[in-house]
Amino acid sequence: MADAHILPPPGNEIFEGEIATYWMDEGILVSLSKNPKRTVENITANIALVKNITGNKKVPLLIYLSNSPVPDKETRTFAAKVLPDVYSAMAMVSKTGLAGFIMNLLFSLKPPAIPMKSFSNDKEAKRWLMQFL
Repeated sequence: MADAHILPPPGNEIFEGEIATYWMDEGILVSLSKNPKRTVENITANIALVKNITGNKKVPLLIYLSNSPVPDKETRTFAAKVLPDVYSAMAMVSKTGLAGFIMNLLFSLKPPAIPMKSFSNDKEAKRWLMQFL
């Protein structure tokens, strides 16, 4: 379950961004989502941070979602467009219903350009992501 008690494995380098804390774990980028409202500006800065962390390679993302405010339409459209540039697949771990709501919100007009799945268990999410390494 996504909550504030999730910690990176000891020895992993931690990267802090405005909208998430990141670390790499066995080739998977792990994101502990923070809850400021997403904007085109902070998503743009976040994409730059992710590209720096991954050496500009597309990687699978395991994201622990938080309850952040719903972004505006421009931000949702922008996010849907840029996600495939940095991620090969995305597994969202959240309290029941939140990930599905976010996926429906982001991709209400067309399906996501990368494989996406929501989970309530991070071990299952990581197992699913391993196929995209």
